[in-house]
Parts: sequence; C-alpha cells; structure tokens
Amino acid sequence: MLRRFVTPAVLIAAAVVAAACGSGGSGPYAAAPSSSPYGQSPPPVVASPSPLPSPQSKGITIQLGSTRLGKILVGPSGRTIYLFLADSPTSSACNSAGCVQAWPPVLTTGAPKAGAGVNASLLGTLKRRDGTVEVTYAGHPLYYFVSDTKPGDLTGQGVDAFGAPWYVVAPSGAQIDD
Repeated sequence: MLRRFVTPAVLIAAAVVAAACGSGGSGPYAAAPSSSPYGQSPPPVVASPSPLPSPQSKGITIQLGSTRLGKILVGPSGRTIYLFLADSPTSSACNSAGCVQAWPPVLTTGAPKAGAGVNASLLGTLKRRDGTVEVTYAGHPLYYFVSDTKPGDLTGQGVDAFGAPWYVVAPSGAQIDD
C-alpha cells in the first residue's frame, strides 16, 4: 500500500524538477532573454583546466632565538621549542588529547629546514600515531607550550607534566636547565 503513494509522489517531484530546469517559459528559473546580436545566447565559456601545481616541500624552518637562558631553538614565529624527557628518538610519548593540547608538537609537511645557527644534520622527523609528521632535533621530538604566546616566553621550562619534565633546546640539541 505504501508503494501506491510513493510512486506518484516521486513522479510529481521529478516533474517539478524537470519543469524548473526547462529552457523556456517564465518564472524564477526561466532563461534570461538573449542579448546576443546573433539572436541566441552565446555558448558557455569553458575554461581549460590549468595544470595542478607540483607538490612542493613546505618544511618548517627551525631557528635560533635569544632568551634569558641563552640561544635556544624556536619555531618560524619565534615561539620557544621544547623537548620532553619521556620521549625516545623514534617515538613521541605525548599522544593523549590533554598532552597534545598543552604541548602541541612541532609539525611539518616537508623536510624541516635549518635557520642560521641551527645544525641541519641534527634535524629529522618521525611519524606520530595520528599520522602527522613531527620535527626532531638531535633525536628529540619537538613541541611548543600552549602558554607561550610570544617570542621569548619560557613558561614551559622545567615543567614536570605528563610523566616527565620539559626543557628548552640548545643549538647543540641538549636540554637547557635553569
């Protein structure tokens, strides 16, 4: 019994759509009058597809910044970079939602680049559990701290959270203690 009502309803809907898409007539979907001197609408302009840009490496640049603790690694905007003592050279121990929110990993979409004073041979990457690529330096996965809002902030220095302490990183790759 349901079929008798569905089929006419579908046919009516199809008829309404077809009428709205028609090329002549009046109403809100009617074709605009032709202003072409040839008496008909000009053919539609079809742009030829442009080639897709070739994939380019968009690697993050790790730089040096000057702070009260001396020269340290910083991100492109000058934000302080930290290492986490619970990490291993091949794996980040900061994977929980809370940890990643407080200590966002330094991510890249290409090979990381070394700014002036940064040892390019110490830069590397590792694949995180979520599939993103994190920058490493001297075997340490790198992070920002959510409370650092401007260049020179060191509010994460020496913080013991998520199972181990966090430290800023020297140009040598070593942790800097206060």
